[in-house]
Amino acid sequence: MSKKHRHDDHEEHIDESWLIPYADLLTLLLALFIVLYSMNSVDVKKFEQMSQAFSLALTTGTGVLDSPSAVVTGSDNEKKKEDTGSKDKKNTQKETAALQAEIKQQQENLENLKAQIDQYIKEHGLTSDLETKLNHSQLMISISDTALFDPAKAEVKPDSKELAVAISKMLEQYPDYEVVVAGHTDTTPINTMFFKSNWDLSSMRAVRFMDILLENKNLNPVRFSAIGYGEYRPVADNDTVEGKAKNRRVELSIKLNFADEDNEQIIEVDTNK
Repeated sequence: MSKKHRHDDHEEHIDESWLIPYADLLTLLLALFIVLYSMNSVDVKKFEQMSQAFSLALTTGTGVLDSPSAVVTGSDNEKKKEDTGSKDKKNTQKETAALQAEIKQQQENLENLKAQIDQYIKEHGLTSDLETKLNHSQLMISISDTALFDPAKAEVKPDSKELAVAISKMLEQYPDYEVVVAGHTDTTPINTMFFKSNWDLSSMRAVRFMDILLENKNLNPVRFSAIGYGEYRPVADNDTVEGKAKNRRVELSIKLNFADEDNEQIIEVDTNK
C-alpha cells in the first residue's frame, strides 16, 4: 500500500512592492497640495524658493517635508517686507527733513540778500526806480528802464553801471543760486537799424545788463541766463503813460534751488508755475 505523502499547503505571498512608488506618489501629491494651499499669498521670490526645493527633492531623493528650511514661511517673508518698508520709510523721512532744512536755509539767505539790496536802494535814493519782492520760490529785483537805459537803447548808461556792479558784489555771497535776467518793454512798436521789434530790444537789454554782472569773475556764468519777453508780460496797463513806464523794466530773478546729489544737477523750486 503506497504511502500518501502529505504536502503542507503554503500560503501564497502577495507582491507588495507596488506600495513603495505608491507611497512616493502620495508624498508628492501631499507636497503639491501644500504648495497650492500656500500659493494664495505667494510672491515671486517665495515661488522660486518653492521651485528650488522641489527640484532638490526630485533630483536627490530628499523629501520636501524632510527639508522644511528650504522654504521661507509666510510670516518670515512678511516680516522681511515690513522691515524693508520701515527702513525705506525712515530713509524717505530723513531725505525730506534734509530737503526742508536746505530750502529753509536758502530762504533765509534770500531774505538777507533782499535786506542788503533794500538798504542800498534807500541809501542811494532809488526807491522810485527799484523794487524787491520775495516769495517762497525767488527774490525778484525789478529795475525801471530809465534807471539803466536811454530811450530805445540797450547799452547801460555809464552812471548806471554802478548799480549792476553793486548787485554783483552782493551776489558773491550767494554763489549757488540761479539768476535769470529778463527784459520787458511796453507796447510802443520799435523798428530801427538795431532792433526790429520789442523782442530784440528786451532781449538785448537783458544781455547787456547781465554782461556787467558777469564782469565780476567771482560769479559763475553757468548759473546766469538772459531772456527777453518784449511787451507780452506787462505788470500795468499800457493805456497810460505811467503804466507803460512800469512795464519798461529789467528783472532779476534769484531762484530758490537745491542740489540733487544723486544726479549732480540743480533742481529749481518754483511753485508759481
